[in-house]
Amino acid sequence: MSQNAADDHRTGIDSTVPHSARFWNYLLGGKENYEVDREIGDYVREHFPRMVTVARESRLFLGRAVRYAVEQEGIRQFLDVGTGLPTADNTHEIAQRCAPEARIVYVDNDPLDLVHARALLTSSPEGATNYVHADVREPAVILREAAATLDFAQPIGLVLMGVLGHVADTDEAARIVAELLEALPPGSVLVHYEGTDTHEEMVAANDQYATSGAIPYVVRTPDQVRELFRDLELVEPGVVPVSLWRPEVDDPRADVDGYGGVGRKPAPGND
Repeated sequence: MSQNAADDHRTGIDSTVPHSARFWNYLLGGKENYEVDREIGDYVREHFPRMVTVARESRLFLGRAVRYAVEQEGIRQFLDVGTGLPTADNTHEIAQRCAPEARIVYVDNDPLDLVHARALLTSSPEGATNYVHADVREPAVILREAAATLDFAQPIGLVLMGVLGHVADTDEAARIVAELLEALPPGSVLVHYEGTDTHEEMVAANDQYATSGAIPYVVRTPDQVRELFRDLELVEPGVVPVSLWRPEVDDPRADVDGYGGVGRKPAPGND
């Protein structure tokens, strides 16, 4: 048995097919990936550069949205579901840079994330981070385990960055979001983005990725992404291409095939 095969058997990691977290990590310049992830990543870079743009712009959107939640909404707790592999500017780093006392719980079901969880569990002395091993389709498990670190009597920032693309049924995705939000108090916010079918190149790239043997990812319409915010108060400018959500550059890219936004959970009677 090769060393890689032995490592895979011990950790439950399959290095013979691409994995979305490792593939995304590679597109973002990370090092936590295998040759099979780099092969499909290089193919996408050459033939479908729009997907590379989505990866980079979605990461920048995360930074702006988390900073907004901390600085403008007063959020000091975050539940980041489907966090993927650590790269630069993870949620806890962004939040604790603004508010050192911030507390963050990461959630993922990838065995590779367990291997690298220690990298996510660093924290400022004033704050805290924790990791929950669970699937996005298990909201009850996520909420129960997160309660060991987060105070559900205080507003929480729910972060869903691209993870719902792995839930093929849009109604099921909506139920997951609703169940997670139901447990959060008024004043909590949802930070969410998904890849969208807004360009034929993005659809083709997604189809090519699916043929690699990886778990498929569904790209949705912008209206389907907006529908997931239906019970929330949308923060301006609403659900838009992620590059256009409160950009910090004078000439942001408008042609990004990923839509996202921030929504606030209203107090009862204000919806």
